[in-house]
Amino acid sequence: MKQRINEVIEEQIQNLKNLELTNYTTEVISVGNMIVESIKNGGKVLIAGNGGSAADAQHFAAELVGRFVMERKGYPAIALTTDSSIITSIGNDYNFDVIFKRQIEALGNENDVFVGITTSGNSKNVVEAAIEAKEKNMKVIGLTGHDGGKLKELSDICINFPYAETARIQEHHLMTYHLICEYVEKELSKEE
Repeated sequence: MKQRINEVIEEQIQNLKNLELTNYTTEVISVGNMIVESIKNGGKVLIAGNGGSAADAQHFAAELVGRFVMERKGYPAIALTTDSSIITSIGNDYNFDVIFKRQIEALGNENDVFVGITTSGNSKNVVEAAIEAKEKNMKVIGLTGHDGGKLKELSDICINFPYAETARIQEHHLMTYHLICEYVEKELSKEE
């Protein structure tokens, strides 16, 4: 097991070295600016994903609503993965593929940002939510893996990690939304 742990650590170090830092940094800052502008204009961040990405959506929203590092006011963010009554009623009455789309339809506005988290880039319910967000003139951010899938095509900005292993993609997603939270917090605190 020790050897496997060391292999994973070495793999992640190599993945980070291979990351095109200029593009990645630019994308993180662009996403941060998109969220800052949304919040400044009375918008909110709506975040969705499945499985581990559902937990990431909740974690991302919690960092924005609560705090990441700084003491400051809460920023409006909602993880669309948290209301079991909404998810189960939409899944039962309609279809699991539209559980996030219906929430975007009900809660999303033009000044809002939708963040879809999917390691494949092809999670049907996340893709459907992105389509609905685009129809509502919302900004769409994708956090994906592999080749970026369908979500990459629908995103205003897609931060994609082209790895085959889901766990490695998720680890990079965590780092990415933490960097975004730090950026948003610092930029918005300048205004407070």
